[in-house]
Amino acid sequence: MSNLMNTYLRLPVTFAKGEGVWLWDEEGKRYLDALAGVAVCGLGHCHPRLVEAISNQAGTLIHTSNLYHIAKQEQLGSRLAQLSGMDNAFFCNSGAEANEAAIKLARLYGHGKNIDLPTIIVMEKSFHGRTMATLTASGNRKVQAGFEPLLTGFARVPYNDLEAVSQVAVHNKNVVAILVEPYQGEGGVNVPQANYLQGLRHLCDQNGWLLMLDEVQCGIGRSGKWFAFQHSDIAPDVITLAKGLGSGMPIGACLAKGVAAGVFKPGNHASTFGGNPLACAAALTTLQVIDEEQLLDNATQVGDYMRAMLKAELTGVSGVEEIRGQGLMIGIELSRPCVELVKEALGKGLLINVTSDKVVRLLPPLVIQRAEAEQVVNTLSGIVKEFLKA
Repeated sequence: MSNLMNTYLRLPVTFAKGEGVWLWDEEGKRYLDALAGVAVCGLGHCHPRLVEAISNQAGTLIHTSNLYHIAKQEQLGSRLAQLSGMDNAFFCNSGAEANEAAIKLARLYGHGKNIDLPTIIVMEKSFHGRTMATLTASGNRKVQAGFEPLLTGFARVPYNDLEAVSQVAVHNKNVVAILVEPYQGEGGVNVPQANYLQGLRHLCDQNGWLLMLDEVQCGIGRSGKWFAFQHSDIAPDVITLAKGLGSGMPIGACLAKGVAAGVFKPGNHASTFGGNPLACAAALTTLQVIDEEQLLDNATQVGDYMRAMLKAELTGVSGVEEIRGQGLMIGIELSRPCVELVKEALGKGLLINVTSDKVVRLLPPLVIQRAEAEQVVNTLSGIVKEFLKA
């Protein structure tokens, strides 16, 4: 009998070791990981440079707290600012915490403008976390159910609908910010129209709002660029990060630029563990490896290859609605719920995920090669075709 709280419907497997895109269970069976710990293990499992960096740091200094200067945290802040064009960073431990920081920043920004009830525009089908503020911001009723009363201060509109955002601007004078995923992950790997972020940027500039981008899942190379917003040639005011930033070490970040970078003052926000030397060593090494091993290009090329292969295998198959994505963030939408495909794939040594009930989601490590990508597509295509025959 387990002494763990019953918060997960866990699959019937326990992994004992990993290397690259592969995992082995306790019986020695090998699995091809096309999920990467839900977009976390961008470098694959146990990348030797990451293992060395964590080991060396653990043998030197693990934690001191943010009461003192932390050299690696300052180095990481500088590197992220350089890559993103942002001005500064707050470090925490998860994506939900990064989004909490962004929500607090937006509210403090609003109060600084003498807005008593600052409101953030958020999107349908979004996911921002499971804390009270982030689950309220999320556009997923399943995440919210049972945790009422939810917080006030959010206005929800359909994703990929600029006119809906414009209408909020007309009717709600308390809006201070927009919080949006450049590509929705949990909501079904949804890719907006090409001018969506530019349109949001324009509305924010017109109205004095902050444009806050949740790049927890789609950032750190997942889309084929360091940050998903870089596909749209805009500059956000706030970016939130986590998942792939530490390659498995818990670390999140809230980056800010311009007026947003000056909102927080000492005492406004804090994190005991945030940005400690161990987590920052992992993040710095992650960024270095992505750069030196040209994993952004790999994510673009292998991601394009996988989507092309999937379309060749599944286009015209009755029940396959759409194949979409960007880089190594891929969704295959079916015409009916398909969560059982996760266990079917597991039985064939492939790790996948189903989100939004009927979207097969692939988030393989950024190090995946074409031969491994072909294996993912061939195995998955066979499973999908069999499922849709039933």
